[in-house]
Amino acid sequence: MFPYEGMIAETVQLQGDGGDWVSAYAARPLGTTGPLPGVVVVHHMPGWDEWSREVVRKFAQHGYNAVCPNLFHRFGVGSADDVAAVARSQGGASDAQVMGDIDGAVRWLKSLPASNGKAGIIGFCSGGRQVYLAACSVPSLDAAVDCWGGGVIATPEQLNEKRPVAPIDLTERMTMPLLGIFGNDDRSPTPEQVDRTEAELQRLGKTYEFHRYDGAGHGFFATDRPGYRPEQAVDAWGKVFAWYERWLAD
Repeated sequence: MFPYEGMIAETVQLQGDGGDWVSAYAARPLGTTGPLPGVVVVHHMPGWDEWSREVVRKFAQHGYNAVCPNLFHRFGVGSADDVAAVARSQGGASDAQVMGDIDGAVRWLKSLPASNGKAGIIGFCSGGRQVYLAACSVPSLDAAVDCWGGGVIATPEQLNEKRPVAPIDLTERMTMPLLGIFGNDDRSPTPEQVDRTEAELQRLGKTYEFHRYDGAGHGFFATDRPGYRPEQAVDAWGKVFAWYERWLAD
């Protein structure tokens, strides 16, 4: 007989920044009692969309409890595109609020009966930048994956009340191993910015790995976008799962 395989995927409510209840999309495998590691998925600037939910289910398929909090929850309800447009018009969620929501997602994952007590984080685009911040600000996490996070390096003119600090300036506080996935054709971050980030990680003796892909630009994992690059994406996903196996397994 073949072993039973299945998963449950659903919207849930979790307690985020300031005690607010925020919506999240969660998936976890069925047919195993665990213990299992968890992964927080941080959605990209287009919002809490179909592709972000596919990523959550992908982690469940690979044996992880996964959850993607809706970082735009407070901007209203509707289609991902419409809510993301409202969020962008108001400058997006603040860094402090996002860190609070991520911490709430970690607590939710670690409260599951099948949790092994460890949780990683992965984010894409703006979510990659937020992952870098979380790696320096949310000590309850155990491993981080930044996928082409633009804005890790920022000029003073790019800082504001919602984003008061460039993430790279917090690197000294980083408490967990960081994996970086980048396309060499990307313009945010550029290869030069990735070089500068890597130099800072090296200078401070942080545990990290960076992987860079020729022929790939921004968002090359996203199967529903013109920038999707299957060969590079398949290889990079292998790097992601190897990273989590190394740092999140029992």
